[in-house]
Amino acid sequence: MTGLAGCLGGDESEGLVAGTSSGFPPFEVKDGDTLKGFDIDLLEAIVEETEYELESWEDYGFDSLSPALRNEKIDVLAAAMSIRADRDKTIDFTDPYYDANQAILVASERNFTPEALADLEGRTVGAQKGTTGEDTAEEQLVAEGIISEGDYNSYGNYVFAVEDLVNGNVDAVVLDTPVAESFVSERDVTVSFTYETGEQYGFGVREGATELQTALNEGLATVRENGTYDDIVTKWFK
Repeated sequence: MTGLAGCLGGDESEGLVAGTSSGFPPFEVKDGDTLKGFDIDLLEAIVEETEYELESWEDYGFDSLSPALRNEKIDVLAAAMSIRADRDKTIDFTDPYYDANQAILVASERNFTPEALADLEGRTVGAQKGTTGEDTAEEQLVAEGIISEGDYNSYGNYVFAVEDLVNGNVDAVVLDTPVAESFVSERDVTVSFTYETGEQYGFGVREGATELQTALNEGLATVRENGTYDDIVTKWFK
């Protein structure tokens, strides 16, 4: 039971447990036992502007986050999660806090520079399980017959996917553009092209948690207005 859901009243009722999924730089990564990243800093700054207190962070696999939220193991979800209609059926989202598209990442040293999804025909492609990158691979590549189902590899997180890319086990990885740029700065990979999806990230709360949702939205508006948001963007993206 989480801090918010497990408290009975008084000041203790304002405690929150946040959940994330490390391995998605620069939004959330693990440095030893410490979680850090854009989402970590932003949510902490937002909560500071509310009457709530952030008690702790829990690290889950990405596809386990929504169930953890619904089952009251966490109170708020912060994991670069795109706001989508299917997700909005089971959890509620805050206002958007970041815009993104899908990048097609390839190894720098190989002679393969696709310019469109059709150029991936017959190639092996990877993405992280449960992400919009996987949706793009399954819906725009596998379902459209550009690649076979056997040529799609699903990973627990993008670190493993990019390792396979560098090692020549897949030809391309589909992932969110800011995360792709983070890997470009650290690995021998490059963004071959961007597939426009118009995604927006939001923090997740349980359905019906209107007071918390409103408080987080107001906190987000405050950190945008006072310059804290821009400072965090500069720290992690510039």
